[in-house]
Amino acid sequence: MPQSTTAIDPGVIQLLNQQLKRFNQPTFIEKDPISIPHAFSHQQDIEIAGLFAALFAWGNRTTIILKSKALMKQMDNAPYQFIKGHTDRDLKKLVDFKHRTFNATDLLHLIRFLHHHYQHHESLETAFTEGFSTHDETTEGALVNFHRACFSLEDSPPRTRKHISTPASGSSCKRLNMFLRWMVRRDPSGVDFGIWKGIRSDQLVCPLDIHVQRVAVQLGLITDQKSDWKTAVALTHRLKELDPHDPVKYDIALFSMGANPA
Repeated sequence: MPQSTTAIDPGVIQLLNQQLKRFNQPTFIEKDPISIPHAFSHQQDIEIAGLFAALFAWGNRTTIILKSKALMKQMDNAPYQFIKGHTDRDLKKLVDFKHRTFNATDLLHLIRFLHHHYQHHESLETAFTEGFSTHDETTEGALVNFHRACFSLEDSPPRTRKHISTPASGSSCKRLNMFLRWMVRRDPSGVDFGIWKGIRSDQLVCPLDIHVQRVAVQLGLITDQKSDWKTAVALTHRLKELDPHDPVKYDIALFSMGANPA
């Protein structure tokens, strides 16, 4: 993708670094959906809790956290054990679960996919990285892989595809990019987990939610108002001018500036 020929204003760089230092702190965790996987210590529990929290992450953050906690409670706060060993009776308790347009059909399919995946793999990471190359510039291939894996099982419900985005359709993949940020970034402040090793931080793409996009436009980092994959990659390229090795750390600053304008 072509790089912008206009240098980022030094004042913008200073502002972003100030806001990153302000918000990239353990205090950020409590009111963010990342608090859901932070309730666990084992890798598989973190992966599963993180995936659902990320997939639920649209709308009010308080509601997202409450719904995620409710699901974890229905999994006896042991999501990996639930995925591996649930019974039909356990699944029947989930038939009334709903978060916005995400319903029991979607939930039960993802449980089925995760059960199948963990029968063959130790980590959810391989659903993203099988066939993914360290030479890839971005995680586009990893996200396409995950989408393919999610719907590789027979009788996968078509309606669930709208909840598992893919760059192949032009989607910005905001929620899955956020999930990858959580799993991949090695964050000295302890916000992100950094438990996956097959993807580098410089391959991540910035999650492009409404707050991030609005602030990025206001700061002159991007001009495109479209919330699509092309715009997410363009923003990431601009952020690499600030930190080529860990550009997506600025997601925390951009999001927080938009969600907490005061």
